[in-house]
Amino acid sequence: MTTVDEPRAEFLADTATGLPIPGEPVFATAEETRRHRKQRLTAALRLFGKYGFGEGISGHISVRDPEHQDRFWVNPFGVSFKHVKMSDLICVDASGRVVHGRHRVNPSAFVIHSQIHELQPGAAAAAHGHTAHSRALGALGRLLEPIDQESCAFYGRQVMYDDYEGPSTSLAQGRDIAEKLGDNRAILLRHHGLITVGGSLDEAVHWFFTYDSCAQVQLLAYAAGTPKTFSHEQATAAGEGFGNEQLGWFSFQLLWDEIVAEQPDFLDE
Repeated sequence: MTTVDEPRAEFLADTATGLPIPGEPVFATAEETRRHRKQRLTAALRLFGKYGFGEGISGHISVRDPEHQDRFWVNPFGVSFKHVKMSDLICVDASGRVVHGRHRVNPSAFVIHSQIHELQPGAAAAAHGHTAHSRALGALGRLLEPIDQESCAFYGRQVMYDDYEGPSTSLAQGRDIAEKLGDNRAILLRHHGLITVGGSLDEAVHWFFTYDSCAQVQLLAYAAGTPKTFSHEQATAAGEGFGNEQLGWFSFQLLWDEIVAEQPDFLDE
């Protein structure tokens, strides 16, 4: 069984949040960094499966290759989140060609993720899923409102995508999504689902989990009554803490520990 990579450099400490949060590990070579990212990517896919984010063939998570900036690693077409292993991952170039891996690429995954990675240099990773809560919120045409601390991580950092032309299989539609995403960390696709991005795989996936959870809270709150929102000042203050990138990265490490303990077979190469 594959073992988990250990970083060659010491973790950073005492980050901007004031909490003793370690920073992202730094590796000596691109190959070591690539292996680390592939491990995190496969863990994220298994976590999507565990938490019910799968919907048939829909949903994909990608992370940019550390050496070839025009390539990204992504889950393959037709492999369940619950069963995917590191050996199943594929690497796709800017033309949609699978340059590493034995599986095919999901056309929707290519057109969406290729354009996000091309147009948004700060988006090292992107997560997309058709979850029940994000679809329900999108159907209402509502973004997250600042009704709790967690939702403030997206205060001023989310956009709604209203256009729908059927399944996302054209580069033009993928580019339109990426352009409207801009430098935000979440885009809610009306009638479709949710996409979150981050400076690392860990961060992007944490934002996805948080957004979906916040969507559930908002739906519940409005079903029960009229929730009270934060003021702009309160939402900004909460967002500086709960929306901190380093905190987002670190929060995923708890999910990593969880899935490694429960499903270590995903590390098989």
